[in-house]
Amino acid sequence: MKAAGQNVKVWDKEFAPFISAQQIEERIEQLARKIEQQYAETEQPIVILGILNGSFRFASDLVKALNIPLEISFVKLQSYSGTSSTGQVTEMIGLDLDLAGRAVLIVEDIVDSGRTLYHFLPSLKAKNCLSVGLCSLLVKPDAMQYKLPIDFAGFAVPNDFLLGYGLDYDKRGRELNDIYKAID
Repeated sequence: MKAAGQNVKVWDKEFAPFISAQQIEERIEQLARKIEQQYAETEQPIVILGILNGSFRFASDLVKALNIPLEISFVKLQSYSGTSSTGQVTEMIGLDLDLAGRAVLIVEDIVDSGRTLYHFLPSLKAKNCLSVGLCSLLVKPDAMQYKLPIDFAGFAVPNDFLLGYGLDYDKRGRELNDIYKAID
């Protein structure tokens, strides 16, 4: 993939350009059209459920690109510290909507091992949703440890540490408009 920009340094790591803001914008438009087709016949507005903190930029841009009735909510799940997964999923901020009989589309910034969603999905499905779909801007197929049905995927990426467009390294770098990968 072609990326624009200069290398950036965050804390002790250097990152090289990987996916440009323009590529992200174009892919979001494509995903929005596919999502609209999938949910065109849904009677109630779909619920876009962003997983904080990383998905906030992607969820915002995706919602702006969608032309269907929707509601948006967020949950905060945490499983990372620094560049490594802790192996535990913690719900920091809970869901505030009644999802019974509603079509729900989970929006994630990145799915790598799949552990976070694997542990979150059963509690979500217990809320008697009409359907639960998954949209992720980035997917790391080589890192997947859990089989997850990803209905809408933006980019398949290698198992590198990524930064920018909502992705962080110890709370830094989310504000970057492009996505960068760590230089080994």
